[in-house]
Amino acid sequence: MKKFNFNEKIKIHDFLNLNKNLLLKKKINLVNIPYHVNFKSKKKIYYEREYIKRTFDVAIKIIKAGITNKFINGPINKSLFLNKEYLGITEYLSDKFKEKNIGMLIYNKKLAVSPLTTHLPIKLVSKNISKKLILDRIKLINNFYLQNFKKKPLIAVTGLNPHCESILKKNEDKIIISKAVANSKKSKFLVYGPYSADTIFLKQNRKKFDVILGMYHDQVLTPLKTLYEYDAINLTMGLPFLRVSPDHGPNEKMINKNNSNPISLIRALEFLDKV
Repeated sequence: MKKFNFNEKIKIHDFLNLNKNLLLKKKINLVNIPYHVNFKSKKKIYYEREYIKRTFDVAIKIIKAGITNKFINGPINKSLFLNKEYLGITEYLSDKFKEKNIGMLIYNKKLAVSPLTTHLPIKLVSKNISKKLILDRIKLINNFYLQNFKKKPLIAVTGLNPHCESILKKNEDKIIISKAVANSKKSKFLVYGPYSADTIFLKQNRKKFDVILGMYHDQVLTPLKTLYEYDAINLTMGLPFLRVSPDHGPNEKMINKNNSNPISLIRALEFLDKV
């Protein structure tokens, strides 16, 4: 704020008591979380982890106090903060709010994707997909779109194996995914598939759908980021509030260089402003 001479134009209000009645409309209500480092006794990484945890603790208190139902966080170094206890921030927040049926939605207004499994090693993906998980995710996507976009989404589901085929006796595409899609259709969801992941993102195919549900993280995030780069946001479905973050990592090498692309953060703020 000092660098761009905003300090005279924008007024800050220290919002300490987490009381909705104490919010000031014409000021930025800011909770200041102190950051103390004693390098003689503790490593810096410990304090960084504790600082991020404290910011989340305060944000969760604000949500639970009913002050707002909108939550945005910036990019976070998950290996620094989560310490292998959680797969990602999505799972971290679901645990804090005791919500089990949650899902990640990477959203662009032209197309969104949802990975059924998130930050799992590839060799564990096939062991962690099931008909129930697919059915629950389709229902979650459908309800999220109805609630926030006032529309029933057209959902495409990818197969797990290349071309939805397998040389093994256990073909997940036939015994799990196809049956889950069929059951979803019986429940009147607008869902189709499974489609081969190497062709569903072709222009003539993807334009038919609002959401593509994939079986693992990079299966759907790689093509979406190739298509739209930073013009997408990360939404968490299934929480009792709206949670969004920019769809990229912290890229700490870019700090203070003023070269980062801000479009994902801008889209995140726009989303919270519209819903």
